[in-house]
Amino acid sequence: MSMFNRMTQEDLNYFASLMPGRVFFGDAISSDYDHDEMTIYGHYQPDCVIQALSTEEVSAVLKYCNDHLIAVTPRGAGTGLCGGCVALHGGVVLSTEKMKKVLEVDTVNMTATVEPGVLLMEFPKALEGTGLFYPPDPGEKTATMGGNAMTNAGGMRAVRYGVTRDYVLGMEVVLADGSIINLGGKNVKTSSGYSLIDLMVGSEGTLGFLTKMTVKLIPEPKVNLSLLMPFDDLDACIGAVPAVLGCGCEPTAVEFMEREVIACAETYLGKQFPDTSADAYLLVRLDGASMEALKPAMDTLTDLALSIGAKDVLLADTDERKESIWNARGAFLEAIKGSTPEMDECDVVVPREMIPVFVRRSVEIGKEEGVRICSFGHAGDGNLHIYACKDHLSDDVWNKVVEQVMDKMYSAAKELGGEVSGEHGIGHAKKSFLSESMGEKQIAIMRGIKAAFDPNGILNPGKVI
Repeated sequence: MSMFNRMTQEDLNYFASLMPGRVFFGDAISSDYDHDEMTIYGHYQPDCVIQALSTEEVSAVLKYCNDHLIAVTPRGAGTGLCGGCVALHGGVVLSTEKMKKVLEVDTVNMTATVEPGVLLMEFPKALEGTGLFYPPDPGEKTATMGGNAMTNAGGMRAVRYGVTRDYVLGMEVVLADGSIINLGGKNVKTSSGYSLIDLMVGSEGTLGFLTKMTVKLIPEPKVNLSLLMPFDDLDACIGAVPAVLGCGCEPTAVEFMEREVIACAETYLGKQFPDTSADAYLLVRLDGASMEALKPAMDTLTDLALSIGAKDVLLADTDERKESIWNARGAFLEAIKGSTPEMDECDVVVPREMIPVFVRRSVEIGKEEGVRICSFGHAGDGNLHIYACKDHLSDDVWNKVVEQVMDKMYSAAKELGGEVSGEHGIGHAKKSFLSESMGEKQIAIMRGIKAAFDPNGILNPGKVI
């Protein structure tokens, strides 16, 4: 039995009076709100959906729900992959989709302040003409910046620039009781007490509700080029990563992809990939001030790749060539999804030297369990995306084997010194794996932190721990 109260007509009337036209219940709730991108993790209907417009509204909703023991599920664009924004306990889904203002771009301090609902793909427009850019580059461009902060999203440029956490300087957060706190600001460093802002980033809405965020910007690289390296052998491909990272060329992205995933993307996009001759590929991107400045790195990487087993090195230095490669890479998730009736994902991160071992093990696990496994990922930072595909399997067989596959994957990651999630978070789908990976002591400390921020447990209950 849930410890939370279901909402009454009186509760709904109260919210409707506060925010007329932005409170939805019953049949008025779109089915979009009962799941995220991974529908395999279930559908959960909230009692109501509220689209907040301001910090004050978020504060009023949380105070009321805390006083009345009603669960609140924070939600951005719903593009998550681990059931992090679904209402396991009914109650309120509190959405930031209408909080979409870029409040300030400060070119002197090189910061921007945004509301949490700003979409990742819309933010660059606010920076046009400033010569500045925001490095975090998660694959899902329709995600919100607030959602990215709450999951500490990574992306392809993390190898060089780091993840979302490295760019969040300040936050305005509403706590469970409705009180508003400001963490950090425009200072680029601090050594002032516990870093509550670092606790908040990646907390998946379980500790507080983000209402404003100040992010760090950096000067935009003037040019970029990409090198596509086909390998006949999966081991040689992944084994090349440490050499690529250690040769002094400072790549922005080092992506790994298999032939089968590229074929899915070709079908999905209806476009040919520039090369289909190999089993596995490394894709390396370089950023710099000019093409001349990038030439030494390009030559070094080309010679290196050919010396350690690449069949060829294809240069993508025109927009058309870059798009043919990166559009395919950007479509991998949707392409795999389109190739199978159902799938489950493992978003593990392992030390970089262990990437070849983990990829080999994932292939073995697929064979052992009779499941098609597709993999790709950020080879440069050890974060791999492994997908188990249902294909022709019956529901009964699939439900049994997918559990086995995931158990084996996460066990393998742990043995290699890895972690459960590299960038997608835990949500409710990966809780048991986190618990096994972390152990009782760490989970107990996390529970203590949760209790300090949210004593009644109303914020995103059932997630992370």
